[in-house]
Amino acid sequence: MGRIQRRGNGLLVEGAGPFGPLSLGDSVAVDGVCLTVAECVGEGFRADVSEETLERTTLGRKAERGGAVNLEPALRLSDRLGGHLVSGHIDAVGEVMDVVELPQSWRLGLRWSEPRFGRYVCEKASIAVDGISLTVASCSDDGVTFELAVIPHTWSVTTLSRLAVGDQVNLEADQLARYAERLLVADGQDNHHSTPAMSEAWLSENGWT
Repeated sequence: MGRIQRRGNGLLVEGAGPFGPLSLGDSVAVDGVCLTVAECVGEGFRADVSEETLERTTLGRKAERGGAVNLEPALRLSDRLGGHLVSGHIDAVGEVMDVVELPQSWRLGLRWSEPRFGRYVCEKASIAVDGISLTVASCSDDGVTFELAVIPHTWSVTTLSRLAVGDQVNLEADQLARYAERLLVADGQDNHHSTPAMSEAWLSENGWT
């Protein structure tokens, strides 16, 4: 974990020392938000941020109070993938609805601030919460509210243990859900592609059923 604070028109992120020397232009995920190193500062870095990033994520509010953040360097193509692919492009914030300690884990209840993203959530699907790859344990029919089971190790080494009811987190839906939706939705207005849209009828005609 690291800490974040305002630095001029950008953000100062501290605690990236374990990653090794950073270089100008490197990408680092800060609470799930992909930021670009604009200046190396000690064991941290300064990053420029757009109005879009500040409006769509929790970084601006955390920086005002010098809050703790999760840090992760960019994945190399040769690295072992231990979770799901996370781009660092936040869809929306979520609100913490419930935090329950169980004998061997914690249960975290969340709700999308923008209900339209609920369609990307289903049981056993992946979702990134403040940059942490987690699995959906259960969800409402529309996916707007959902629960996550968090193991002790994840709880202890991330900012999840600091969450309380009413707090906000950065949420990124699984990219695979987006790609599947793109393929399944018919796009009759797209005249630039001759490939037919994937549908149940298309699958049947091409021997998939």
